[in-house]
Amino acid sequence: MGFEVETKDCSALSDLEIADMADICEGSDAGIDLGFLSKEREEWVLVTQVREKGKLQAFSLSTLERIGGTPCILIGVASFKRNSRRESLLRHLMSDQYRKALLAFPDEDVLVGARLTNPGGYELFKGLSDIVPRPGHKATGEERAWGRRLAKRFGGENAIDDRTFVLGQFGVRHWGCLDYTSTKPDKIDDGIVDFFKQVDYQKGERLVAFGWAMAEDLGENRLVR
Repeated sequence: MGFEVETKDCSALSDLEIADMADICEGSDAGIDLGFLSKEREEWVLVTQVREKGKLQAFSLSTLERIGGTPCILIGVASFKRNSRRESLLRHLMSDQYRKALLAFPDEDVLVGARLTNPGGYELFKGLSDIVPRPGHKATGEERAWGRRLAKRFGGENAIDDRTFVLGQFGVRHWGCLDYTSTKPDKIDDGIVDFFKQVDYQKGERLVAFGWAMAEDLGENRLVR
């Protein structure tokens, strides 16, 4: 039996499901717990859950929306079982996100944005185009503006450095994130690793990153193969 993937409205999440999600996060350094997830349920529209034999293996809280007219997939919170199949869990989770995006925004490019705490999170952007920040690339004015737009949407309008894309601690707010670590950290580009040397995730800092799912790739289902 393979993984079963379901996406539904966050309003349909039961307290038991929230507890199962909190169990997935236990032991991580992201600071995601039951109380935090209960609050985040109110902040996001969609929940995607990946199960195996009925047991939760991964989840995300996200939204499909337009920012300034641009279609976006925004990942608010996501976490994965800490096992050797995390990469496969991420692919299954994002496959359903892309399926939903294709239905909502046919024939349009879609921006995918998230907050990261470690270099492994860049696996979220596998197959995407024009990822920012990326090694050897100086962000353009428009790309820096997108960093600010995403920070605003994530609740930290004045908390981002639009040159490093680091979202700093903002009052007592705890940031959500993509709680994901790579199973192959030695294969991560050194330039990506360098981005996180200035991110103090234990103080709540996050790296805001994004990339583009091109319309033709969404239509041909080429992003998660």
